[in-house]
Amino acid sequence: MDFAFDARTEELRARLLAFMDEHVYPAEAVAQEQRAALDSPWDTPPVVEELKAQARRQGLWNLFLPDAEYGAGLTNLQYAPLAEITGRSPQLAPTVTNCAAPDTGNMEVLAQFGDERQKKQWLEPLLAGEIRSAFAMTEPEVASSDATNITTRIERDGDEYVITGRKWYISGAMNPDCKIFIVMGKTDPDGADIRRQQSMVLVPRDTPGVTVRRAMQVFGYEDHFHGGHAEVVFDRARVPVTNLIGEEGGGFAIAQARLGPGRIHHCMRLIGMAERAIELMCRRAVSRTAFGKPLAQQGVVQNWIADARVTVEQLRLLVLKTAWLMDTVGNRGAHTEIQAIKIATPRAVVAILDRAIQLHGAGGVSQDFPLAEIYAAARTLMLADGPDEVHQRSLARRELKKYL
Repeated sequence: MDFAFDARTEELRARLLAFMDEHVYPAEAVAQEQRAALDSPWDTPPVVEELKAQARRQGLWNLFLPDAEYGAGLTNLQYAPLAEITGRSPQLAPTVTNCAAPDTGNMEVLAQFGDERQKKQWLEPLLAGEIRSAFAMTEPEVASSDATNITTRIERDGDEYVITGRKWYISGAMNPDCKIFIVMGKTDPDGADIRRQQSMVLVPRDTPGVTVRRAMQVFGYEDHFHGGHAEVVFDRARVPVTNLIGEEGGGFAIAQARLGPGRIHHCMRLIGMAERAIELMCRRAVSRTAFGKPLAQQGVVQNWIADARVTVEQLRLLVLKTAWLMDTVGNRGAHTEIQAIKIATPRAVVAILDRAIQLHGAGGVSQDFPLAEIYAAARTLMLADGPDEVHQRSLARRELKKYL
């Protein structure tokens, strides 16, 4: 395993770091001010569109997509350090480089499983950043950590599918630019194979019977820059059968294919969040005095900073190993490592952020520093793309199987 950055990665890293310093970090406060003046908090601040245009001009666009026909054609190992950099400004950087979830996963699904018409109609404008999208799987009435539980019905009626169900925490759905939902539901609820009961269909936002009911909060945050997390109701919404992605009964397999890259992308960005937290901790520690000496000279603070650095270095190596395995033996061959990073990274980064908040005192929980909002995002990732306990259960079974 050689984790040295190749020439292309080094060149993109240098360009992206400069872009962050010159454009993204200064725009964080500007975006907040502009959003407060918008007619709707879900509208996109003008500075975000300016940053998107700048990122495209600099070739910092669609870096996540390994398919060279549609994206940058980077391997997971090449993309990992770039995603880490964007994670330092999680509200802006992924969005303005067109590398933000859930659009990334949806573009991967369409690129891999969509037909030519679906790619033309939905993938191309997503790749261009002209529209946004949402992935509708999670439901309030069932434990969606087990995807076989979902109850939304997708019923065939002649040349149409009729979709009925209620979803929530559908990321991006509050954004008025969100024009398309990928909806997971059951086409064969009584099928013998519980993993062949589900299918995925494309449902345009303006389809009669689709209602974006409300924004769901995450620790009180509405996550405006990502388009929020909505409750969405499908009341006998009708779409053509040609809106089916792949084949009937293929929804579970498509979801698994979608979630593998999504999990590692989240972990890459989480390391960037942790690096931002360490930077803020150090700046705070050298600038504040308590009980007669700088916080940087307090032993407990030094321990927090040292432990955070050790933790980040460990996590980065595990994420890079996982990326290397995904590139060399595929997602299935890297299954154990994908689960390991999904368990370890959010937990550890949440702990680092918690210490950073503590070091900032009242400022740490305020809107004057990004720590509280980043904490909310990191803590959510202990649930998103499968809660920790599901991954622990699967990982333990794989380990125990060797001895049974």
